[in-house]
Amino acid sequence: MNLLVVYAHPVPTSFNAAIFETVKSSLTKAGHSLRVVDLYAENFQPILTREEREAYLDNTELLTERVRDHVDNLHWADGLVFVFPTWYYGPPAMLKGWFERVWLPGVTFEVATKKGSKTTSKISHIKRLVVVTTSGSPAWWLALIGNPGKRLFLRGLRILFNRRCKSTWLQLHEMNVVCQEEREKFLKKVETKMAKI
Repeated sequence: MNLLVVYAHPVPTSFNAAIFETVKSSLTKAGHSLRVVDLYAENFQPILTREEREAYLDNTELLTERVRDHVDNLHWADGLVFVFPTWYYGPPAMLKGWFERVWLPGVTFEVATKKGSKTTSKISHIKRLVVVTTSGSPAWWLALIGNPGKRLFLRGLRILFNRRCKSTWLQLHEMNVVCQEEREKFLKKVETKMAKI
């Protein structure tokens, strides 16, 4: 399977970096073809400028050309794999900005033509979604508030993918207080799950 791995964490010595390396090596061993995007390492510009916002609907090609490699990666992929920390109940601003600047009209969806109708997907070829994240919050708290980050990916974005798209969500909770043994156990879980994709 062609898998696009998107990673968002600014610190190369972080636990998220260890997760990222585990994901890449495990998926490669499983025989998948990977394209890897490390948003912080490539210094991706996540801010949608005024010019780009004004051109968003009327001159989308202007925006698309500025992120052409990322658009090509999306069209190449059969599956998407995201690795990032959960900060303030969602992905880092860097990753959120990647969605805003790359998941454009004509790239991932077509804008609805009338009030009350829904957008049409342009990425229904995506058959696999994997998210691996960490968070400082305990699982019970995220469950209580509806885990907005999980809902973003498994509901909001997932609706654009193939109807039979399979999803995997792995989250290490209470990241700030877990011990090394728990971290290693989580990495093993990630490795096992990636081997089965």
